[in-house]
Amino acid sequence: MKKKILLVLFSVAAVALVGVGVLSAMLLQHRVVLPSAATEEGACIYIDADDDVDSVRAKSALGWRFDWYARLMDFRPRTGRYVVDDGMRSLDLYRRLRNGQQSPVQLVVPSVRTLDRLASRLSAQLMLDSAQLASAFCDTTFTAEYGYSVATLPALFVPNTYEVYWNIGLSALMRRMVQENARFWDGGRRAKAEAIGLSPVEVSTLASIVDEETANDGEKPMIAGLYLNRLRRGMLLQADPTVKFAQGDFALRRILYSHLDVDNPYNTYRYAGLPPGPIRIPSVAGLDAVLNAVSHPYIYMCAKEDFSGTHNFAVTLSEHMRNARRYARALNERGIK
Repeated sequence: MKKKILLVLFSVAAVALVGVGVLSAMLLQHRVVLPSAATEEGACIYIDADDDVDSVRAKSALGWRFDWYARLMDFRPRTGRYVVDDGMRSLDLYRRLRNGQQSPVQLVVPSVRTLDRLASRLSAQLMLDSAQLASAFCDTTFTAEYGYSVATLPALFVPNTYEVYWNIGLSALMRRMVQENARFWDGGRRAKAEAIGLSPVEVSTLASIVDEETANDGEKPMIAGLYLNRLRRGMLLQADPTVKFAQGDFALRRILYSHLDVDNPYNTYRYAGLPPGPIRIPSVAGLDAVLNAVSHPYIYMCAKEDFSGTHNFAVTLSEHMRNARRYARALNERGIK
């Protein structure tokens, strides 16, 4: 009888050991299988401020294993973007989520026309809310903390790609942009700005106009040189893109005399000098075009009648008017009003 009892106990123990071994293998050796939609970098899990343990469990797709890991190691959600490597152990994924070992994102700061659009583009890449960003960008107290006004704030952002964490806060993001702006405006660029008599913000303002005048980077230094000539002579800039900005309509294809009457400090047909701030986030090409503007005698320009996106330049008003008539005729022929 004793032998039978011992045999039963041994069998139960053996089964238990096998069970423990199987469970241990399922917990410790189980590998994550990425979905077919995963990128080369892997799959990503985004944990935001609204997530709780249950939602993280669902996002991780670890199922019952998550519950077992949580019994062994307490879990509290940590915001962030977590990359799931192909073939990584489930336990390692749990530890990554538990310890907040997130992966950075490549944040692209774009050259866009409005701060609202910038807020939208940034929020699409970060945990930040677009409405929160847009509201902050229009808050004079907030912008003053970083040395800018609402009008000059576009000059802070230098279009580039920056490595940041997805859950970066607004204050941390702004401090990073201030650092990157200072890095961009190194001694060399500042010296060039001083040589043409402009501050970095003024360079950004002029660069934004140049960017709106043409997408042709090769022509931008010519256009920058023209506007610098006008500034030095005390002439009105008479830049059509500033009229579009003043009208709040970037889609205008043809500037009419009625558009030039708008009483707005951004209307450079009525107000001398540079407008209060950039009319878009200037591109690096635009900024460098101003800093390396071509020296020439031109003070007039008009879009070419071939709609190539480039311009005819002129020294005299009579020559400019001939160019303008050719362009107006081309607009009429195409029915552009």
